[in-house]
Amino acid sequence: MPLKICFASAEVAPLAKAGGLADVSGALLKYLHADGHDVRLFMPGYAIIQREGLEIRPLDALRELSVTLGSQRYDFSVSSAQLPDSSAQVYLVECPAVFNRPSIYTADADEYRRFLVLTHAAFLSCQRMAFAPQIMHFNDWHTAAGPLLLRSPYAWDRLFQSTRSVLTVHNIGYQGIIDAAAQAEVLHGAPPSMLDAADLAAGRINLLKTGLAYTDRITTVSPTFAHELRTAEYGMGMETLLRTRRDAIVGILNGVDYDEWDPRRDRYISQHYGANQLGIKAELKHEFLQRIQLSGGARTALIGIVSRLATQKGFDLLFESLPLLLQVREFNLVVLGTGEPRYENFFSSLQRRFPARVHFERRYSDELAHWIEAASDMFLMPSRYEPCGLNQMYSLRYGTVPIVRRTGGLADSVQHFDAASGAGTGVVFNDYNAEGVSWALNTALDLYQNKAAWRRLVQNGMAQDYSWSRQVRGYVEMYQSLVES
Repeated sequence: MPLKICFASAEVAPLAKAGGLADVSGALLKYLHADGHDVRLFMPGYAIIQREGLEIRPLDALRELSVTLGSQRYDFSVSSAQLPDSSAQVYLVECPAVFNRPSIYTADADEYRRFLVLTHAAFLSCQRMAFAPQIMHFNDWHTAAGPLLLRSPYAWDRLFQSTRSVLTVHNIGYQGIIDAAAQAEVLHGAPPSMLDAADLAAGRINLLKTGLAYTDRITTVSPTFAHELRTAEYGMGMETLLRTRRDAIVGILNGVDYDEWDPRRDRYISQHYGANQLGIKAELKHEFLQRIQLSGGARTALIGIVSRLATQKGFDLLFESLPLLLQVREFNLVVLGTGEPRYENFFSSLQRRFPARVHFERRYSDELAHWIEAASDMFLMPSRYEPCGLNQMYSLRYGTVPIVRRTGGLADSVQHFDAASGAGTGVVFNDYNAEGVSWALNTALDLYQNKAAWRRLVQNGMAQDYSWSRQVRGYVEMYQSLVES
């Protein structure tokens, strides 16, 4: 039976993207809509959205709306735009006062208000459209006030009488911690007792914690991360609350859009290939090495990294291990990404020290990211924590062996290769230290020299199916269970 879903997200790919939240939001809209569900997805009408070529139309029923937060009134209207490569519609909340900024996220004092406007806009638009959602799906701290608003300020409206809430934690490292002086804006008429008393006494409000306390269902973007969040190591202060709400937590692994990430039809690479055409992959590697001016023969492994250069991603482990390995093992390294200066400086210094073997580009490029997946033999993700991760799943499809730490979605999507049985899809290490990542890299490089074992490993990975058309079933089943309850 088709479901009625209201979805609110700060990012939606390809319209506005800063991280994995955008990919999940865009994919869920696309595939839930294709499955016949009525999904109304609300996102900010950022000034940075490239509107050329988008079919954007103002909606007469959603003009001249407003919400008052504290003493400030915010006027907004809502437009609809067709999601590229889909017939699904996105609802753009047009509020120049908060969304006409030079970037998606800011360090401005009103950052939390920007997303409170988005959250209220979802409720107010449902009221104007007389759309009674069975599910209201909120995402990360930005819209985490939604479950509280559903429980109190909007509970009077029979439109939402049967509505159930879902809050997805994409990255628990960002919690929306704001000054307690904003409580009237957050509560919007709800009683102060609905906020965490200890936090208020400490002079703060934690928006993500608030949402986790009141939502009907908590989802994370991988089953393993759902368990990790309840531990002190990964819970980032939320573990006690999440342990008390363990029965409400569901882990659903993200999917991959194979329309965009598949070597058989990738629009960026010069030749296409499948699992039985690995000679073409070797040709692409040769072409790519010439392009980035790295040396090495056909049996010199190429290791790729495409990432935000952030502490979460585990690059601290490479400070000691990579320079030593480059001295004693034969391989090349290509790195694409930007982030914290210490990681940018580290990869820059490696490039200066090994100019014929290391190539670092301090930027992001879709085209180059696709080339790295297609041309590399291995893809390194030594994450400290990884709620889901997508590049390891891209790598599997491209026959690029993922080298990952056993955490979060990496643990759920990559199985360590057993040469004796021939089972497994990558190289997985457990301990978060330099010895662990060195062991993993040496293991992968040794396997690479065994042509038969390597071919089996590559083909195992390419046979995996992490498509969104498959993974979206987990969301539909979760929604249906909520509606039936």
